[in-house]
Amino acid sequence: MIKKWLQRTYLFLIVLFLYAPIATLMVLSFNDSRTSVKWGGFSLKWYQRLLENKTILAALGNTLLIAVLSATFATLLGTSAAIAIHHMKKRRQSICMSIVNIPMLNAEIVTGIAFMLLFITAGNLLSIVGIHFEMGFGTVLIGHITFNLPYVVLSVMPKLKQLNLSMYEAALDLGAGERQAFFRIVLPDIMPGVLSGFLLSFTMSLDDFVITHFVKGLGADTLSTLIYSELRKGIKPEMYALSTILFLAVFLVLVFVNLSPRELPAGEKRQ
Repeated sequence: MIKKWLQRTYLFLIVLFLYAPIATLMVLSFNDSRTSVKWGGFSLKWYQRLLENKTILAALGNTLLIAVLSATFATLLGTSAAIAIHHMKKRRQSICMSIVNIPMLNAEIVTGIAFMLLFITAGNLLSIVGIHFEMGFGTVLIGHITFNLPYVVLSVMPKLKQLNLSMYEAALDLGAGERQAFFRIVLPDIMPGVLSGFLLSFTMSLDDFVITHFVKGLGADTLSTLIYSELRKGIKPEMYALSTILFLAVFLVLVFVNLSPRELPAGEKRQ
């Protein structure tokens, strides 16, 4: 009895510490008062002003576009790299996996500074031959793709190790081409790992600040860098509304994914 009570109390405290700040943020987004210490009544004016704030909307657009593009390219490159590494000999496989893990083991600030110096050097070299190069949207995208690659590789590799190659070889024996056998046999089996890598890359790109801060240049603000710059002036209530919308959107996606019907093993019936 006491053990069960302690478990429930521990779970309640964890949920409280995790979601109390988010709940406070959501409540403040409906506060008519500009200050967070005074309740001025229920209002939707901060959501209205959010839709009228071009700076925030531009940063939101940059954030979503960079997240989608970087996750897509990282998934394509990471899946290809995982397949190539999987077919290597064990020693080469270990070396390649160690290289892949370096961006994850490095502190983000080290990676960010390294990218900044790389792009500055590239800009100086290109200026010698008359090519203008400056940091902006493209450099942020490159940084995010590189940072997300290891997560995709690590998500796909376990699925490749569980893959039954006999089905693939049987498809080849029956006359299927290598490309057809890959898309019909291999890809469906590793798709859960590919999707996990994509979602992980998308999430990592959404909340990244350090790398973006060092390589964004001018005019390529994301939500994280915009919020950081706004902290010097004081957080605007529009940020509460924006954070609430993002949280609810992610929450609804998670609910939809968890409630969607899953494919059951052969012979098993739904309850």
